[in-house]
Amino acid sequence: MQILTGEHCAFPDPRTATDDGLVAIGGDLSLPRLLAAYRSGIFPWTIGPITWWSPDPRAVFELDQFHVSRSLAKIIGKGVFQVTRDCAFGEVMKGCAAPAAGREQTWINPEFIAAYTCLHREGYAHSIECRQAGELVGGVYGVAVGGFFAAESMFHRASNASKVALFHLVQHLRERGFLLFDIQMLTPITRQLGATSLPRADYLKRLGEAISRDCVF
Repeated sequence: MQILTGEHCAFPDPRTATDDGLVAIGGDLSLPRLLAAYRSGIFPWTIGPITWWSPDPRAVFELDQFHVSRSLAKIIGKGVFQVTRDCAFGEVMKGCAAPAAGREQTWINPEFIAAYTCLHREGYAHSIECRQAGELVGGVYGVAVGGFFAAESMFHRASNASKVALFHLVQHLRERGFLLFDIQMLTPITRQLGATSLPRADYLKRLGEAISRDCVF
């Protein structure tokens, strides 16, 4: 584990992480440092201090193995939600930061929102939104570099809204030729939708291939 100082944005090899995946502490959430982190297989998780992580194993969605249950397929087919892309990035982040059942605290504080909004303005961070009657009821956001997409968080205020957002994100990434969809760690919901885990060594190899691909979100 390394202490980051100064403006130099290079990260240590993620293979040097502690057993729980901690790679480094310190630094900032500037655009160059965030991009360097994602290109290295590392992501930030806390403020005060900023901590940088690369867990082993790493959770991913294989883009051709997303599981759509019969009930979810019906919801998608009926068009229960109006789905958009990059129309409400800040609102999606704030939705992910808001307290919810089973999530009274979150790492998504104003500093994270400001940093990722900057990534969004520069074309690296993106969101999928789900609405009902014009009201935002769910969504997911993350970071795209080349053919790599790192989902950061999702939320829902209506049943199944976040699942529908993930479905449309997977479809979009497939259409755009992305190679790797990272979700950091498995949750009961993502496991239900077909997410799986990769050893960090395999993940890093695939990451290198993905970020070298010329994809446009």
